[in-house]
Amino acid sequence: MDWFVADGYWLARLVFQRGLAVVYLVAFVAALRQFRGLLGEHGLLPVPEFLGQVPFRRSPSLFHWHYSDRLYAAVSWAGAALASGVVVGLADRVPWWVGTVWWLVLWVLYLSIVNVGQRWYGFGWESLLLEVGFLAAFTGNAHTDPPLLLLVLLRWVLFRLEFGAGLIKLRGDRCWRDLTCLYYHHETQPMPGPFSWWFHHLPRPLHRVEVAANHVTQLVVPFGLFAPQPVAGTCAAIMIVTQLWLVASGNFSWLNWMAIVLALSVLPDRWWAFLLPGSGAHPAWSLPWWFFALVLAATVLVLALSWRPAQNLVSRRQLMNASFDRLHLVNTYGAFGSVTKVRYEVVVEGTADPPGGERHWQEYEFKGKPGDVTRLPRQFAPYHLRLDWLMWFAALSPAYAEPWFTRMLRALLEGDPSLRKLLRRDPFDGRPPVAVRARLFRYRFSTWGEWRHTGAWWQRTLVGDYAGPLTRR
Repeated sequence: MDWFVADGYWLARLVFQRGLAVVYLVAFVAALRQFRGLLGEHGLLPVPEFLGQVPFRRSPSLFHWHYSDRLYAAVSWAGAALASGVVVGLADRVPWWVGTVWWLVLWVLYLSIVNVGQRWYGFGWESLLLEVGFLAAFTGNAHTDPPLLLLVLLRWVLFRLEFGAGLIKLRGDRCWRDLTCLYYHHETQPMPGPFSWWFHHLPRPLHRVEVAANHVTQLVVPFGLFAPQPVAGTCAAIMIVTQLWLVASGNFSWLNWMAIVLALSVLPDRWWAFLLPGSGAHPAWSLPWWFFALVLAATVLVLALSWRPAQNLVSRRQLMNASFDRLHLVNTYGAFGSVTKVRYEVVVEGTADPPGGERHWQEYEFKGKPGDVTRLPRQFAPYHLRLDWLMWFAALSPAYAEPWFTRMLRALLEGDPSLRKLLRRDPFDGRPPVAVRARLFRYRFSTWGEWRHTGAWWQRTLVGDYAGPLTRR
């Protein structure tokens, strides 16, 4: 079965698996740290409430058999522990079939979280992690040679991720076609990073070059992934450089890192010899027929499920970040089909003053989203701040804020400690305020002159009221 073996991809598989395990670890840690305020029994969108309305067949999850905050925490801890085991190499020290079960358990645990996550888990990178995590179960471990079919399927995921994102841009906002989208994107993206201000102020001709290079990377380069080496590896390297550029310019959770992890699986072992001398020799293993059968079955399943995502790629009504099956096995991806030209932010405030007189309102500070105009945006990716991301969507339209936003204001009025942990600063130090409100501001990056004069990274203008004031009564 020499045709079944991807000769020269031992290190590629190892780097891919360890990188994927790191992403899994980040995802489970994020779930553990944020779920009580967002999804817990007393969260903004409680899981028990969701489970009472949605049957198992529509959203498969272990939590349909039983839910408690303690069980959710146990699932998150178990996932983090299993992912850590892969990172340190424990999954390579067990028989190959144990390694396969190891990866499948990781997939089931995270699937159970995503399928009850509601709006907080409605992002394309959740489905991407599940799709790639399922495929990882059939890539083998140190006791098997890397299976060629699975490495090709990983390239198929990377192709759909990049090519889908490129097509949605061409079919979407006109600014992608006239190369002007980056005049706005760094300023209006969901969560700017520490270098976004500097990227925004790059010369406009360079912004046009960036967009043109992005089109080449997403619409032309992906086809080279299926070419022989060194073409495939060169195309993957171009994608890695592009993704690192995106990592530096913003916070997109683990989306960019997943693309990098997939691209690393394309680089042949001989390319790694420069970084890891003496790492090219590996023992040859005979492939168990059970492993061969599992890989073949997984390949047939993925190809069968790829029909609708492939149709979506060529459709004029291309969907962005959609799952076509409840297990998230084969999905469609894409980002920023339209680019927001103006940035709006919802600013939440509270007061300890009673009604009837002059009131002093103080702002709640979120960890990642813009608030204080003098605070430089922070780098959080690959960690995902779910509440901060939804606050960006809420500013785009109140439809994105239902029903969790009003519940959030009520939780602030009650001094909910689980919600306070999701904030950077509570101006009342846990004491419930008398009233809370939300106002809508227009934000823009400061110019060079404004920044030198005031030290403020942002300028903002009040647009109007968004919600409230609300009181405990």
